[in-house]
Amino acid sequence: MSEPQIFPRFAGKSVLVTGAGTGFGAEIAFRAAQEGARVAVHYNSSKAGAERTASRIRSIGGEAFIVQANIGTWEAIKGLADAVFAEFGTLDVLVNNVGDVADQQMSWRELTQESLDRVIDVDVKGTLLMTHEFGGRMLEQGHGNIIQIGSTVIVRGSARAPQYAAAKSAIVGLTKSYAHAFAPTVRVNTFAPGFMETETLKNREDWKGGRREKLISQTPMANIPAPELVAGTALWLATDEANHLTGGYLLADGGFNMIGA
Repeated sequence: MSEPQIFPRFAGKSVLVTGAGTGFGAEIAFRAAQEGARVAVHYNSSKAGAERTASRIRSIGGEAFIVQANIGTWEAIKGLADAVFAEFGTLDVLVNNVGDVADQQMSWRELTQESLDRVIDVDVKGTLLMTHEFGGRMLEQGHGNIIQIGSTVIVRGSARAPQYAAAKSAIVGLTKSYAHAFAPTVRVNTFAPGFMETETLKNREDWKGGRREKLISQTPMANIPAPELVAGTALWLATDEANHLTGGYLLADGGFNMIGA
C-alpha cells in the first residue's frame, strides 16, 4: 500500500473530485487524501465505485464523503454545491474530471445524434456550469482553484470521435474565459493527460488490437502510465507552486505531442 501521506500540499484543504468512483477521478481523489485533503467523492451512477474510493481514503486515515449528482443540469449542480459546502463549510479545490469519451465509438462514421448530445451536455455544458456555480461561490469565500481534466485530443483531434475532441477543445475556451472572470481570486486551469491505462481503455477493442504497442513506440517516455502515476501532476495546478498560473493548459503525455512555441 502507498504511504498514507506523500507531500502535505493539501493539509487542511477540502477537495471535490467529480467522477471519482472510477478511473482517473478515483486516483486524483485518493492522491488528494494522501496529501492531507478532506475529499468529496462525486459520482453519477457508480455508487459502488465511489464507496470504494471513499473506503480507500478512510483506510489511510483520511476524511471522505460521497455525493451523487448528474452534472448535466444546473439544478443538480446547485444541489451538489449545496451539499459540498454544507459538509466542508468551504471548498479549496474543484477537479472537473467527469467527461463522456464516447468510448464505444470506434469511427467517426458511427456518430449518432444521441452520442453528440450526451458528450456536449456532459463535457461542455456540465463543465461550464460546474465552473460557473462553484467558481462563483469560491469568489464569495475569497479563494479557490478549479482544475479541468482535458485531453490530448485538443492537440491532435480525434478521427474516432470528433464530438469528443470538439467538447474537450471547448473546455480550453471556457477555462480561459473563467480564468479572466475570476482573477485574481480563483485560478482556473486545464490539465491534459495523455493515454492512461484505465480499465475502460484496456477493454477497448482498438487498444487490445495493437494500438497500445503502436503508441508506446511513438512515446519518448516509452510507457503508458496507470492513472495513479499522473494524479499528482494534475493536482499540482492547485498548489502554491502554481500560484501565478491561470488560464493554462498543462500537458503530461510522455512527450507524445511536445506542443509549444
